[in-house]
Amino acid sequence: MTTKQSAPPRELVVVLDFGGQYKQLIARRVRECQVYCEIHSYKTPIDELKAMAPKGIILTGGPNSVFEATSPTYQKELYELGIPILGICYGSQLMAHTLGGEVKKAPVSEYGHTKLTIDGPDSLIMKDVAADTVCWMSHTDYIAKAPEGFAVTAHTPNCPIAAMENPDKKLYAVQFHPEVVHTPEGKKMLQNFLTKVCGCAGTWQMNTFVKDTVAALKEKIGDDRVLLGLSGGVDSTVTAVLLSKAIGKQLTCVFVDHGLMRKDEGDEVEAVFGPKGDFDLNFIRVNAGETYFKKLKGVTDPEQKRKIIGALFVEIFGAEAKKLTDEGGFKYMAQGTIYPDVVESGAGNGGAVIKSHHNVGGLPQEMVVELGFDQTPIEPLRDLFKDEVRKVGLELGIPRNLVFRQPFPGPGLGIRVVGEVTPEKVKITQEADAIYREELEKAGIDMGKGQFFAALSNLRSVGVMGDDRTYDYAVVLRGVITSDFMTAEAAEIPWSVLQTCMNRIINEVKGVNRVMYDLTSKPPGTIELE
Repeated sequence: MTTKQSAPPRELVVVLDFGGQYKQLIARRVRECQVYCEIHSYKTPIDELKAMAPKGIILTGGPNSVFEATSPTYQKELYELGIPILGICYGSQLMAHTLGGEVKKAPVSEYGHTKLTIDGPDSLIMKDVAADTVCWMSHTDYIAKAPEGFAVTAHTPNCPIAAMENPDKKLYAVQFHPEVVHTPEGKKMLQNFLTKVCGCAGTWQMNTFVKDTVAALKEKIGDDRVLLGLSGGVDSTVTAVLLSKAIGKQLTCVFVDHGLMRKDEGDEVEAVFGPKGDFDLNFIRVNAGETYFKKLKGVTDPEQKRKIIGALFVEIFGAEAKKLTDEGGFKYMAQGTIYPDVVESGAGNGGAVIKSHHNVGGLPQEMVVELGFDQTPIEPLRDLFKDEVRKVGLELGIPRNLVFRQPFPGPGLGIRVVGEVTPEKVKITQEADAIYREELEKAGIDMGKGQFFAALSNLRSVGVMGDDRTYDYAVVLRGVITSDFMTAEAAEIPWSVLQTCMNRIINEVKGVNRVMYDLTSKPPGTIELE
């Protein structure tokens, strides 16, 4: 369900995706400026773009070269709409190439931190940016000549046109990435583009979202009943409470416990949402761990595991829904889908599939018809990023410890156990993870700034415990600091804390004789191991 704000009207900025790895990050930075933003494919027809009436358009980076015949492009008419446009990296080169400038293979490629000199102090997007600053570069081509009517507003030692603009036509371009934290003044540049060029007022706020969404849910649902698959994670928790605020006992939540949760978490979910909990809803728990382990036996491919776990959820949830509808019908199914799920699954207009998300797309069509559900599921968080979901949770009065609980993937420990998933491996992972998070909490590590968990590798190695030779598993501890979960850096956990974790895990968790700490950032890695 897409909830529209009524007053004031929702401003929209479109991120036009040309295959850039940072497309979500660009959108996230725009949202941080309190401007609503959506990602759409470069294949979006121009008439559709015009119909959206965006206040501005941002062209993303991408891995291609504008010279290649098969590279993504867009018709020249885009730049004649009168809508402010900001091209980033590939987007800047495409703007230059399309409008008659010259793009060449760079004599020296630039990657990483680069000194940036501002040449256009009167530029609207460079306003209040230091004359000498730092930016994050990642390119092998560069703009050798700006199109007619464009002024150069920044350069680097190896890039003569690091930024250019044609303010009369509201066209702006930067070769670097202002959206990443490695460009310290990048957010200021984006804020300048949104406010000074696009004229955005910044009306996208979570208190307004909550009020309007609850009202929209009441109006849409009326006296009908809604069924929600509740995982106990932040997204489904906030979805459940939003619906509870709107329709109360017309909501039934089904919690499918797949046996792949963190230690004692299934019981904790029931304590929060069950009959003794604080929320006005109906709660049903289905214990299905044994069924999941049977289906996952012998499966090692991570994408196949995701698909099995997702398909089995649909099957079990569908069977429970059938039972419930036989007792009294539901018109709607609700889901805790959030915006990154939509984009990464390729379900929206944002591009390629990065990984499968079991909660995107709803139940199979034939099951929806059989159960009598409306064909469009209710997804009140579909437009939100994770930190926006947390803000909504706080606005709803959900306890802070639930709102800021450690993120947990839909497939659970199924993708934190590398290789085949067995009850023994899940038990090892649960115990190691519980020890790790307990010790971090004791040490005063702020886990709210990122994601911290233990995973089980498929590596078995020789060790010595006492006088005996062992051949056991290696546990991988993962800790990342991130504000948006689209980029992340390894957390600098004190050595003494890691040593304590290692000692406790090896001594207390049977089947482990080695503990490692994962230093990989995102990119190039992902936050989860699989």
